[in-house]
Amino acid sequence: MTFVNGFVALIGRILLSLIFILSGIGKLADLAGTGGYMASVGLPASLALPAGLFELIAGLFILFGFFTRITAFLLAGFCLMTALLFHNDFADPMQQASFLKNIALAGGFLVLLAYNGVSHSFDSLRARRRTVVVERDPAVVREPVVVRETATRSIPPV
Repeated sequence: MTFVNGFVALIGRILLSLIFILSGIGKLADLAGTGGYMASVGLPASLALPAGLFELIAGLFILFGFFTRITAFLLAGFCLMTALLFHNDFADPMQQASFLKNIALAGGFLVLLAYNGVSHSFDSLRARRRTVVVERDPAVVREPVVVRETATRSIPPV
């Protein structure tokens, strides 16, 4: 991945994460209001706290690139569920726009899942620590390949 691609992926992760971090904080700051809104569509009001925590934590995971692929998968599902449960009144232009926004966000998370653009992230740091470097000993041409482990733990024998 080139530097530009990595930088663009970082900007994309920041932009995707902001809506969930801010929304999660908003839900947690007004649990009663969030619970009332959830109850108005037939969901238990007690889901307000888990929904707020999920949005905040998942947004932070995407922001920092921590378990990016699984988090992107979960957020794509969350966006699809939210679109279908909360924004299904297509006669209202605002609800229709919110439905399409959530569908677009789900698509963005699926792209993040597929291409795993985790440059400048905790995931890339973990991947670098597990990298196996293969070297040839320049002194002996017929010498077998020497494998040097750069991770803190060893690779089990095959």
